[in-house]
Amino acid sequence: MADFDTRALHDGEPVPRIEGAVTLPIFQTATYSHTADEPLRYVRLNNSPNHEALHDKLASLTETDEALVTASGMAAISSTLLTLLDAGDHLVAPETLYGGTLELFDTLLPRLGIDHSVLPAGRPSAWAEALTDDTTVLYAESITNPLLEVPDLPEMVSFADAHDLVSVVDNTFASPVNLRPAPLGFDVVLHSATKYLGGHSDVAAGVVAGPSSLVEAVRHTLTLTGGMLDPHACFLLHRSLKTLGMRMRRHNATAASVASALADHEAVDQVYYPGHPSHPHHERARALFDAYGGMVSVELAPGADPEVFFDRLTLPIRAPSLGGVESLVTQPALTSHRGLSPAERQALGITERLIRLSVGLEAPDDLVADLRDALDASHSAAAR
Repeated sequence: MADFDTRALHDGEPVPRIEGAVTLPIFQTATYSHTADEPLRYVRLNNSPNHEALHDKLASLTETDEALVTASGMAAISSTLLTLLDAGDHLVAPETLYGGTLELFDTLLPRLGIDHSVLPAGRPSAWAEALTDDTTVLYAESITNPLLEVPDLPEMVSFADAHDLVSVVDNTFASPVNLRPAPLGFDVVLHSATKYLGGHSDVAAGVVAGPSSLVEAVRHTLTLTGGMLDPHACFLLHRSLKTLGMRMRRHNATAASVASALADHEAVDQVYYPGHPSHPHHERARALFDAYGGMVSVELAPGADPEVFFDRLTLPIRAPSLGGVESLVTQPALTSHRGLSPAERQALGITERLIRLSVGLEAPDDLVADLRDALDASHSAAAR
């Protein structure tokens, strides 16, 4: 198999190149003419030339049989779960997940007669105790949002295999550069391609990857629900994948520098970064990942003022989402997990003092200096 960067550039490209175009053109049309013997080509079916090239490239990068793009990460999650779960079914998942996923579990799935249990990821006995005769799916994240925990992914695969469960993992935070869950044994791999795969904060998309039979089943659901990706968005994502490896290496390196620089600051109570030795799952992350990603979360020290911290920053932008070339900073309690009650957030360890940083491609020294200056101001305000 060729190197990741080589596959990102060349796999999935049409042969021969369409009209000789080095960059795949945008097929901005909703429908196509056909003969009686030709299959229908229609944008809602996700089978334009833009879709097909993107699917092949993503299958190569995720090391899966097949891949499918969707209109957003949540479209990938919901289409997959609506395909795998029927009324009366039950799924199990760790309790620390993206807030939108938890809200899907809590609001939409029960209306369809689907039950779920969220459990401590570090207690395998709890998983076995939660199983019912109707449990069919195990759902996980390779790096959790926003505390950046790293579950025992091989153990999850073994558990799912032993109990005949379909294993689904959201690999958004790691990206295929740092982890390929399919070779670990996960059945379905999901990505919010709005994040690192898109990488420029200019496209919303999702990815479903796995065995052909499962991906084709999700494709049918997606066709019925209409969550296809527009051809122009396909073009943007296709463009971005070509630089994914290079971008992720910079994200990885700068995030490691940021985590080390902030860990000993007096305004920081705790740094959460799988690549830092203080992380409780650091050894597990070392065994699983090629690198640790560009996400760093910090718990400000008691008394430190988050608003002063945000106001003093000049480089990171206060905005939701992640994985872009510019650094973004946010309070999960007010963004990704705002749909949960204060008690639910507290139980998950998501406080008002928790700050999540998506490390961009700025020069590491400039970014560290800006963050430390904002932390100094936050600490000084608390001392007054």
